[in-house]
Amino acid sequence: MNNSKAHVIVISNEKGGTGKSTLSMHLAIKLMQEKFHVAVIDMDGRQGTLSHYIANRRKFCNEHHLSLPIPDLLTIEPKDDASLFAAHRKEIEQQITSILTQYDAIIIDTPGNKNYLFEEAHKFADTLITPISDSLIDLNVISEIDFSHPDERHAGRYAQYIWDVKKYMAAHGKPMLNWIVVGNKISSLNSHNKNQVFGYLEKASKIYGFRVAPAIRDRVIYKELFLQGLTVLDLNHDALKCRLSVSHIAAKQEIKQLAEFICPQN
Repeated sequence: MNNSKAHVIVISNEKGGTGKSTLSMHLAIKLMQEKFHVAVIDMDGRQGTLSHYIANRRKFCNEHHLSLPIPDLLTIEPKDDASLFAAHRKEIEQQITSILTQYDAIIIDTPGNKNYLFEEAHKFADTLITPISDSLIDLNVISEIDFSHPDERHAGRYAQYIWDVKKYMAAHGKPMLNWIVVGNKISSLNSHNKNQVFGYLEKASKIYGFRVAPAIRDRVIYKELFLQGLTVLDLNHDALKCRLSVSHIAAKQEIKQLAEFICPQN
């Protein structure tokens, strides 16, 4: 972490339903448990999944007199009037710039579709984490596969967009983007489809300049914990009196691995 400016982690995919908000919350809590000062920005403020997650956490802690780490939250909703977009972009830039020196890390959860808030978030990214499922539909936003010519591939719309982001950063003298793609909500069952997706993903990583992080499994516990605002990282808290299963321990290890993976490998 940079001592003078927050390391900005953007969780993004030009597709909804990939678990961005759950991932954002778990990374924030993991970093706070490691004693980092963390803020989160919900750029998908209209849907507000991350904002609701944190509200649930505050309520749970108040009701049970618990002191669990809770990141500072900034929620940003889009303007409906296109004539206001430019002014709102400038306002968002000022808001984020003003807090960069106040935190060790800032995690930005983005909308599941490309709009001006989505674009603004990427301008601040030091690390970009793109969660995808074990689906060829998800893979398609990164690399379009022609199964009649499997060795030929074309950049998907999101990979094309990230190429533009990288050019923007280079033009503004910013460091190289640390782009990570992580399989999220992955089935525990072995399948030809899953193997095919991640086989293609490894090949695409060498072309489009991202690293593939160890996958995070699809676990019911993530859905159950949302209503309480808890994460799998909280379950060993003495006051919760939760009996950890093998699945819980494995889930904690997966989040730990992703947090460690953020540091670029030499």
